[in-house]
Amino acid sequence: MGRKFKRMIRAQLRDIWVLLQESRNSLILFMVILIIGTLAFHFKYIHPETNQHPSFSQALYATFTLIFFSPEIPYPDPWYLQALFFLIPISGLAAVADGILRFGGALLSKQSRGQKWQVAMASTYHDHVIVCGVGKVGYRVILELLKFEKEVVAIELNPEGRFVEKVKELGIPIILADARRSENILKAGVKKADAIIPCTDNELTNLDIALDASELNPDIRVVMRMFDADFAKRVEKGFGIQYAFSTSAVSAPIFASAALRENVQHSFYVGDNLLHISQVFVQSGSRLQGMPIGKLEEVLDLSVVCHDRDGCTDLHPDNKLQLEEGDGILVLTSFENLRRLNEMNSETN
Repeated sequence: MGRKFKRMIRAQLRDIWVLLQESRNSLILFMVILIIGTLAFHFKYIHPETNQHPSFSQALYATFTLIFFSPEIPYPDPWYLQALFFLIPISGLAAVADGILRFGGALLSKQSRGQKWQVAMASTYHDHVIVCGVGKVGYRVILELLKFEKEVVAIELNPEGRFVEKVKELGIPIILADARRSENILKAGVKKADAIIPCTDNELTNLDIALDASELNPDIRVVMRMFDADFAKRVEKGFGIQYAFSTSAVSAPIFASAALRENVQHSFYVGDNLLHISQVFVQSGSRLQGMPIGKLEEVLDLSVVCHDRDGCTDLHPDNKLQLEEGDGILVLTSFENLRRLNEMNSETN
C-alpha cells in the first residue's frame, strides 16, 4: 500500500507539472505583462494626490487589478500610461483566457490518456527503465520493476495489445509506437534513462532497439531478451551489450528441475554450474532435526540463505542454530546435494 501511495503521489505531481507545461506560454505572457506594467507605473506614474511614484509593491498591485478592469490608481495624464490602461486589461485577460483553455484542454487530454499526454508524462521521468514490448514477458518485467520501486516508461507497437490497458492502470506512461525508430525511444526519455529492456518477440527488433539506445545514450544499461542462447552470447561480445538473456536458457532449468519433484523454486546458471533454490521444511524425527545449520552446510556443501521459525524469518541464521521440527530453510545448492538434503529430511534418526 505504501509503494502504491508513493507512486500515486509522484504521478499526481507529474500530472500537475505537465499541466503547467502545457500552459507555460500563457503564464510567461501574463508575467511579462505584470513586469512591464509594474515597472512603468513605478518609475513613470505620479499619483495626483501624493505627487509621488508608487512603491514597487503598489505598482505591482495596481497592474494586477488593472488586468481585471478594477484599477486602484486614477487615470493618468501621459499618453503612454493611458495606452497601458487599455493594453494591459486586453492582453492580460487574453493571456488568462488562453491559459485556462490550454489547462482545460490538457486536463481533458489527461482524462482520455491520449498519446500526447503519455509522451508529456514520459518527458518528466529520469533514471527510469524503458521497457520495449508489452507482451507477457514485458508486462511481468514491469511488475517486477515496480516491486523494486523503479520508475518505468513502456513502448508498445500494438495499441490493441492485451496488456496495454493494464499498464495504463498502473499509472505508467505507455507510448504506442515502433521502438525501432529513434524518435520514439527519445520520446520515452532514453537520454535520461538508467536502463532499457527490449523484450519484444523478435530478436532482430530487440537488437535494433538496443543498438539505437546505446548510440543515443552510451551510459545506458541494456538488458536484451533473446531466444537463442548462443546468439545471446555473441551479441554480448560483438555489440557490447551488457546483458543479453536467452528466455529458453533462463526457463529451461526451472522447467526441468520442477519436473524432478525436488521442490525447486528457482534455478540459474553460474558459469557452467546449475544452482537451485529450494525451500525445505524439517520433518518430525528426521535426520535434520537437531542438526546445527553450520554442520548441515558443511556436510552437504550448500548455503542456508534463510531460516523461518513460527513466522519469524532470519536472512542470516546463526551457524550454531539447531533445526527444529517445522522449521523452514531456504537453501542454495546443486541438484545432487538438494536430493541428498531431501533424503535426509525423509530419513529418521
